[in-house]
Amino acid sequence: MIYVMYNPLAGNRTCEESCKGVGEIFSSDELRYIDLLSVENIEERIRTLDPDDQIVICGGDGTLNHLINSIDTSKLEQDIFYYPGGSGNDFYHDVDNERTNGAYRINKYLKCIPTVRVNGQERLFLNGIGFGVDGYCCEEGDKKRVVSPGKRVNYTTIALKGILYDFKPVNATVTVDGVTTSYKNVWMVPTMNGRYYGGGMMCAPNQDRMNEDGLVSVIVARSRTRLSLLIALLSVFKGKHLKYKKIVTEIKGSDVKVVFDRPTPLQIDGETVKDVLEYEVHKDKKIIC
Repeated sequence: MIYVMYNPLAGNRTCEESCKGVGEIFSSDELRYIDLLSVENIEERIRTLDPDDQIVICGGDGTLNHLINSIDTSKLEQDIFYYPGGSGNDFYHDVDNERTNGAYRINKYLKCIPTVRVNGQERLFLNGIGFGVDGYCCEEGDKKRVVSPGKRVNYTTIALKGILYDFKPVNATVTVDGVTTSYKNVWMVPTMNGRYYGGGMMCAPNQDRMNEDGLVSVIVARSRTRLSLLIALLSVFKGKHLKYKKIVTEIKGSDVKVVFDRPTPLQIDGETVKDVLEYEVHKDKKIIC
């Protein structure tokens, strides 16, 4: 049996309809659809399934983040497939290089996931942590969803507004594997497990989530002027921003701590955390699949 677990709120509330595309990939006679919002305990629900059953998760990056923080995904017996039904689908863009637009088996990506500690709480994340203007973008996007539920949020427009007018840079202390560096005029310090975040921005083009050394990529963006930062970040969708070495710095490591000198919004796989002063990330060496 194939169980399609979908998040009806994903994709600006279009996921319930878009997940029907799974029927074009698998035999429709074997499909059973489950609304994730109706499931009180997803771990208990999966425990009732047979090891030979297959699970298709349909939603966005936030749906996957909820999954990995609700169950021990490294011990799942079933084949787990992901069918993109979100508005950004950054995880899917990262792992499906051939853009098959189908259901992609993801078990191997769920065995060694980094943790982030924020405001005294620890969570797992798949794609990345955004701290600074990228966290600001998610916070502003949340506000727009409250005003206009179901309407697509244009994060590019929000980012431009933040860089040109609203967001004020900070001073930051970044520690990676015991080496600490202080930076001024910092706009963002994301830590990336994958290459993409923000709906298609290739923030960490050199990052490989399956690298055997358990490395993540820390990207420090700093600039005294808004215009020079904007020029550098205009190339982020193609991952070309790293060439602006006076503005963008890439650091590889397994243990990361980032401290800002004032509270700033942060995002974890697109989910906003407000008023954050610091975060810590840790990733172990990859478990051989």
